[in-house]
Amino acid sequence: MGLLEGVSGHESLKKLSAEQLATLAQEVRDKIIETVSTNGGHLSPNLGVVELTIALHRAFDFSRDKIVWDVGHQCYTHKLLTGRCGVFHTLRREGGISGFPRREENPADYFNTGHAGTSISAALGFAKARDLAGEKFDVVAVIGDGSMTSGLSFEGLNNAGSHNTDIIVVLNDNEMSISPNVGALSKHLNRIISGEIYNRVVKDVDVLLGKIPAFGKKMAGLSHLLEEAVKTVIKGLFVPGGHFEDLDFRYFGPIDGHNIQFLEETLEKVKKLGGPRLIHVVTRKGKGYVHAEEKSGPFHGVSAFDVSTGKKAAPSAVSYTELFGRAVVELGEADEKIVCITAAMPDGTGLVEFAERFPERTFDVGIAEQHAVTFAGALAAAGYKPVVAVYSTFLQRAYDQVVHDVCNMNLHVIFAIDRAGIVGDDGSTHQGVFDVSFLRSIPNMVVMAPKDGAELREMLRAAARHDGPISVRYPRGAAAEISSTPAPVETGRGELLREGTDILLCALGHPVGGALEAARMLERDGISAAVINARFAKPIDAPLIGKWAKKCGCLLTVEENALQGGFGSAVFEALRSAGLGSIPGGSSGVPDAFVEHSTQESARKRFGLDAEGVRQTALKILRGVAPAKPVG
Repeated sequence: MGLLEGVSGHESLKKLSAEQLATLAQEVRDKIIETVSTNGGHLSPNLGVVELTIALHRAFDFSRDKIVWDVGHQCYTHKLLTGRCGVFHTLRREGGISGFPRREENPADYFNTGHAGTSISAALGFAKARDLAGEKFDVVAVIGDGSMTSGLSFEGLNNAGSHNTDIIVVLNDNEMSISPNVGALSKHLNRIISGEIYNRVVKDVDVLLGKIPAFGKKMAGLSHLLEEAVKTVIKGLFVPGGHFEDLDFRYFGPIDGHNIQFLEETLEKVKKLGGPRLIHVVTRKGKGYVHAEEKSGPFHGVSAFDVSTGKKAAPSAVSYTELFGRAVVELGEADEKIVCITAAMPDGTGLVEFAERFPERTFDVGIAEQHAVTFAGALAAAGYKPVVAVYSTFLQRAYDQVVHDVCNMNLHVIFAIDRAGIVGDDGSTHQGVFDVSFLRSIPNMVVMAPKDGAELREMLRAAARHDGPISVRYPRGAAAEISSTPAPVETGRGELLREGTDILLCALGHPVGGALEAARMLERDGISAAVINARFAKPIDAPLIGKWAKKCGCLLTVEENALQGGFGSAVFEALRSAGLGSIPGGSSGVPDAFVEHSTQESARKRFGLDAEGVRQTALKILRGVAPAKPVG
């Protein structure tokens, strides 16, 4: 048995020697690489923080002290060190442990995370709760340099600094490698700053300046200015993190994030100081696995791969993301007013080719979705046609901006919403199952979803022609191939794919394929099912849906979105407005619960969104409508 299997928390880690810690770090890396190569997950971020996490667990006791991981996609070592080594092989598997921190999973996971920028605000909340309760423990937020671009991070820093709260922020900077010279200088500076010399100098300045006679208000003011000037000079000499110091954080760094002993030494010294403190740690993403070191971006979040070669299985079909990337390049070639905006996700959203072709028309704003949407609104107001490419789960972060800075002015912003619907293994924080509900309630917004890859292209063309806010949502994974020659998309017009007489299956987006297959299965049951590809969740094609719902006598809507306020709700609202509220039926979609990690296929089956599930729900509706009718 290796060292890793015998480690569980602070006390067991403190017993290990320097040599054993190096061995432990290697065992952790081996375990992470082995598991992620099979299950998929976040590889580069986790390999980069192995030593940092070990040092944190040696310096702090997280059975008492609190740690909050920003995003949480770098928490695998933390999981391994807190009693989850034996179940780590279940990572991101249905019924297994999550790829992110989960309060329900382990007492050492104090706050569920999955989105960027939340750690400092959450840590401040824990610190304030501690102070109010009169308790004593340390609170640590671990945040990456990418997450520092989030406005929420600066809100947390500003508030923590203004309160002078005892809190420690560890800034994990993995955008550069640390050289031996920088490392040596860093050690020297940090021993000065975290030790007694710097603090003694500041104290002596206070005492010295306190002895200067302050004759009248004018001299008192000059004395204060002199004090601040001297402290600024000292800070400039000793502290390279002036930006954080200006926010009233004591800054320490940058330091080598792969030196466990020095990390622990710094953490031990810093935690004895009071007030807000920030430790700047430099790490290398993917450290210890050559393929991830050389290509940290592609190995940030990966599917299963071969450890020896680093190669992933070739995709069986082109993805919606790839098709979007091609289509938006076509739009850009045809119209120089097309510009694209991404919030630190050019690869994930498929904008790499557009950025290469039109660099001056591509804007990566960092992890700042709120800014991205307001920025897009102003571009639209100035006559451009901005395409905001964003994951569904991250668009949630900019809801107010969609309402206030786009829809309220009826501005022509195109929202290309990737990963809409069931996303899968990343779990509850990443499922894109709320966008239909929160977008269709906003005046002026158009919401559409393609049944397949070819229709996605047509919808993007329609979005470019539209005059006002418009969104197209499409799922993660391989694009469906239902029609090679889709009809041009007209706003608010659905598409009849199959006639029928017994029940209407009306689906939006990805579930259209399952509805068609369910109709074929129902035909074998002696049931004639009509199928409509709704195309739009707003505006609803009430004439088409109403006509066929009335003809069939009952209706089943199908969507990959929350049922509350979703597409099904919109359809039945439209039918009631058209005087067809008496038509019986039901809706299939995501229930009033967060979707936990599993495969997309498993989740769709669980919620009755696969073909068999649609068939079974249709049969139940038909039995309720005509109990005497033989329906299988």
